[in-house]
Amino acid sequence: MAVKWSVGTLNYKFLKDGKSNVVTSVDWFARDSKEVTRDGKKITYSNRRYGSAGLSTSDLSSFVAYNKIDEDTAVSWVKKSLGDDTVKSIEDSISNQIETQENSTEGKGKPW
Repeated sequence: MAVKWSVGTLNYKFLKDGKSNVVTSVDWFARDSKEVTRDGKKITYSNRRYGSAGLSTSDLSSFVAYNKIDEDTAVSWVKKSLGDDTVKSIEDSISNQIETQENSTEGKGKPW
């Protein structure tokens, strides 16, 4: 299992210090899933987190033009904004929730 990070939306200012469409925050998703076979049935356990990461726009020396931004770049901005400890905490939480689902001692359903 590996947590997959993705971007929902880039939020930007139309103009900042002579630059156009300066990204100010990124709405992100982090998710993972695990498929297992139990009693002959495939079951998928999954979990996700989402949020918004604010980006500093005080120094635009490494500015990337809006039409040149790719998802990997935006995800790297999110992770840098959140910090290593928070990224690890989010990923650990997702993994722990999936493990809890998989190893649950309770169930629900109907016998018919």
